[in-house]
Amino acid sequence: MDEYPADGFAPIGGSGVPILTTPRTILRGHNVTDFEDSARMWADENVVRHITGKPSGRSESWGRLLRYAGHWQFLGFGYWVLEDRKTGTFLGEIGFANHRRDIKPSLGDNPEIGWVLATPAHGKGLATEAVQAALRWGDRELDHGKTVCIFDPDHSASIRVATKNGYVESFHTTYLGQKTLVMERPRPG
Repeated sequence: MDEYPADGFAPIGGSGVPILTTPRTILRGHNVTDFEDSARMWADENVVRHITGKPSGRSESWGRLLRYAGHWQFLGFGYWVLEDRKTGTFLGEIGFANHRRDIKPSLGDNPEIGWVLATPAHGKGLATEAVQAALRWGDRELDHGKTVCIFDPDHSASIRVATKNGYVESFHTTYLGQKTLVMERPRPG
């Protein structure tokens, strides 16, 4: 994996998704071959506890994979696979989306950053590292004045990652019947 710079951007891969690197990870576009790893992660109760609250079935995971590709094609941003730089091991998924959530007040068309890591990758600082890389890319490439993220207010680990990366509490609301914290980060400059 030495063809990737130590901490930065690489040319866009065959999927049209830019490749980002950090000292420990590579963020790259999804392939069909990522389905099994993604489906296994989304079926893990520990992973989804603060996200959907219930494990995803294979068809839900397949639909999610297709949405990732659609975001890049239609909006010019989307989700990356997060993999270990040395081993190529699937670590999770991170990126920007516009889910057009039915949420009040509206998130508008502001890109929503999100991340999910497989259980073995938890607690190692990988989310913070990957979010930093995604935001560096977003600050250069996105034309929006801010990005947002939403959380279960009890998901302290992800809230810490967001705070470390410049997100501040915007408002509390209810989404899909669940208490939800919305945080935002203005685009620098």
